[in-house]
Amino acid sequence: MSWESQGMPVLRVEAWHLLLAAGLVATAVPLDFLDPAGVLLGALFMGVNFLLLAYGIRWIITPFASRGRVRAGIFLLVFKFVFLLAASWMLLTRFSPDGISFAVGVTCLIIAILVDRAYDSQMSR
Repeated sequence: MSWESQGMPVLRVEAWHLLLAAGLVATAVPLDFLDPAGVLLGALFMGVNFLLLAYGIRWIITPFASRGRVRAGIFLLVFKFVFLLAASWMLLTRFSPDGISFAVGVTCLIIAILVDRAYDSQMSR
């Protein structure tokens, strides 16, 4: 079984995501440029969404997956959809994070994916 099939790229992307979000909060708080709660909420929102999607899809399309594993994957994808709706509702009605800060937190995941791919392509040479 290869390291790719064990989910290591997903965990590596999440590690980059955590480092980027923490670095942004650490630099934005002293400069009073971004709201740290908004950045963390955006990063948490996208991080949980990404993990549920990645593991749900992986468990469904795994070759020779057992019926229980496929059901667990479907449950994760349904839970992801419910989480997305509930988190969106909570963000729109209960919390009022700064929009720019939230968008920066969401964008951290996209940048983390790009950084991970660039790092992996340099390491494979």
